[in-house]
Amino acid sequence: MEILLNGQKIEITNDNKTVMELFQEQIKQNDLMIACNCNNEIKSLNYIPKENDKIDFIDVTTRDGRRTYIRGLLYIMSKAFCECYPEAYLSVNYQLTNAMYCEIDNMPITQEMIQTIQAKMKEIIEKDIPISKKSMSKEEAKEFYEKEDSIRGKLQLDNKQKEEVSLYFCEQYYNYFYGVMPISTGFVKVFEMIPYREGFLLRYPSKENPHVLEDGKTSQKLIATLEEYKDIHRVLDIHTVYKLNKSITSGNTRDIVLLAEALHEKKISDIADSIVQRSGVKVALIAGPSSSGKTTFAKRLGIQLRLNGLKPVTISVDNYFVERGETPLDENGNYDFECLEAIDLKLFNEHLTTLLQGGEILCPTFDFKDGTKKYYGNTMKLADDEILVIEGIHCLNDKLTSAIPKDKKYKIYISALTVLNIDYYNRISTTDTRLMRRMVRDYNFRGYSALHTLKMWNSVNKGENQHIFPFQEQADSMFNTSLIYEICVLKKYLMPLLAEIDNTNEEYAEAKRLHEFLKYFEDIEDKYVPENSLLREFIGGSIFEY
Repeated sequence: MEILLNGQKIEITNDNKTVMELFQEQIKQNDLMIACNCNNEIKSLNYIPKENDKIDFIDVTTRDGRRTYIRGLLYIMSKAFCECYPEAYLSVNYQLTNAMYCEIDNMPITQEMIQTIQAKMKEIIEKDIPISKKSMSKEEAKEFYEKEDSIRGKLQLDNKQKEEVSLYFCEQYYNYFYGVMPISTGFVKVFEMIPYREGFLLRYPSKENPHVLEDGKTSQKLIATLEEYKDIHRVLDIHTVYKLNKSITSGNTRDIVLLAEALHEKKISDIADSIVQRSGVKVALIAGPSSSGKTTFAKRLGIQLRLNGLKPVTISVDNYFVERGETPLDENGNYDFECLEAIDLKLFNEHLTTLLQGGEILCPTFDFKDGTKKYYGNTMKLADDEILVIEGIHCLNDKLTSAIPKDKKYKIYISALTVLNIDYYNRISTTDTRLMRRMVRDYNFRGYSALHTLKMWNSVNKGENQHIFPFQEQADSMFNTSLIYEICVLKKYLMPLLAEIDNTNEEYAEAKRLHEFLKYFEDIEDKYVPENSLLREFIGGSIFEY
């Protein structure tokens, strides 16, 4: 039997062995190997190759390798808790910088507890115990759970689109995790548990430096925003997909939507009040990663500002690009339109200063085809009761508005900070939520396929990591644009788009992961989504003009 391994043809004489068994020496020589990509699909190292398979090893410096590492670490932690504190209600709440924030709902977290769990985890890792995946029919699973007093993985029973229930077993311990798992506990070596707020952080290495733990940097404002939403969801008793689905099937869809939208309106109103209360603010700056809903947020903020006696006036940073010949180049020699130096900072700040001093400016319009600023006689002047609202990726970076005094500026960071989890151990990635929003918007309004969006997503993330996330703590306010019900609405748009991507494309693994993930959600019809909702920016039907 012949396969293609890391681009080289390999002849295999034993066709019943796993990838690990066939290439054990090669894998052990590189302690970063953790999974494999087979025909553009992520597989564990227990995968048994077939004729003409194209297989590439995955290490922890890649996106999928890192996910597998974190998944394995969480599994080992949950096993350690089960052995040492079986009565503990452990929950994995959200991701911070190279760490997961976890809590225990029914008992205090002590230093002794953390030391005990950390020691048990190291013991489990040193034993290098096999982790195996077991699938069973729904009937077999029902019998299994009748004998087991546990809810671990039980949500799969209610999933109408899944025919089987799968669980990962390690010795006598079992749990459900969404995605590929390391084949044994020895693949996860570097970690640390430290007390943090009301819970603890489970820390792990970065992709860039996988052998050591780097100094953690946590955004206190971001955490406060996450906590605020988490508490509200718990008050509603909807903090997992299981609870959300139960509420929908019980006929509470309208209430879920109205409460989520009311929370948005309240927070936007609070931010507008804060701007007005800070006397002298004349510029509101809005930044956030792709598909955060910045455009709709700016329009809804404008309405709230009007209620406070301030008229919003927008100015687009996109009209202040430098001339094409002056545009910086990236490492590949391509124009880098996302870097700060791509903006004509001198002209932009001169215009802002003139406006704040009561003067009038001649507004440029950037012609992207010709790569130059053009002037069509459009002028702007700022009245006493008007405030500039500016939206862009660099808006939190003071270098963008260096000529404007800080007391004249109010900076807002927005993002879809998902706090809804699949269950107590499986969180939903904030990045995934934004990616799904973008795929729907790109298809609906830009004519792009889901495959196109997936191909460019890594580049988009790179720009966010460079130009947005490092400045988020400088924001005066943060706004969480996530809606607890939104994936239930996006699902019907996404399922057929993702199904079009087959395993001849490198993006198939990501498309399949998201396609399977969406199966966990009940559907919500568009008719329940208000016309001013941020979600309308992606699905259409908004009362606002874009």
